[in-house]
Amino acid sequence: MSAFTYKIGNALYLNITNRCTNQCTFCIRYISKIFNGAHPLWLTQEPTEEELLKEIGDPTQYDEIVFCGYGEPLIRLELVKSLCKKIAAARETGRSAARSPKIRINTNGSANLFHQRNILPELDGLVDEMHISLNAENAQKYAAICRPTYGEKAYPALLEFAREAKNHIPAVTFSVVDLPDIDKAACQRIANELGIGFRVRPYYELKYKK
Repeated sequence: MSAFTYKIGNALYLNITNRCTNQCTFCIRYISKIFNGAHPLWLTQEPTEEELLKEIGDPTQYDEIVFCGYGEPLIRLELVKSLCKKIAAARETGRSAARSPKIRINTNGSANLFHQRNILPELDGLVDEMHISLNAENAQKYAAICRPTYGEKAYPALLEFAREAKNHIPAVTFSVVDLPDIDKAACQRIANELGIGFRVRPYYELKYKK
């Protein structure tokens, strides 16, 4: 494995960019260039599709392939779509009955702002699951914690992105980081109102040294 991919359990994670539309105060990228003390994820250059396919190898050996690293994966939308198509083609000729591996995208929900269009129909039929980082119960707190490039537009756009994602992605989940300043019960209510899954992610900062 290189800085482009890393394994957790039997899931393969694809780290395809350092670029991000948020500068979250809790983000590990500002604390350590090495994730979990084992995976050097800070990229000196973005991987090509060929490099990623070489590292993936036979995708059906994994239970899940996840687009998640030190940046926002949907910034590289065309690469994501192309890789998803190739992974899907491999599983159709391999262990298709089990739909293995599943394909998941972890995102901050800003892709429609970044690309200036609704990109979710382009992922229809390609992605099995999407985790969207909510991380705040209102726009003001989101701006303070996640410091989005798009300012006050970011939070309502994130919620609209999640609503639209339900129309194209079989499983959609809101995630929040387990920080004391985040009202997780209020975030859960937002997820429930939108009919979206909810999970709390552990906060890693105390495990890292700058």
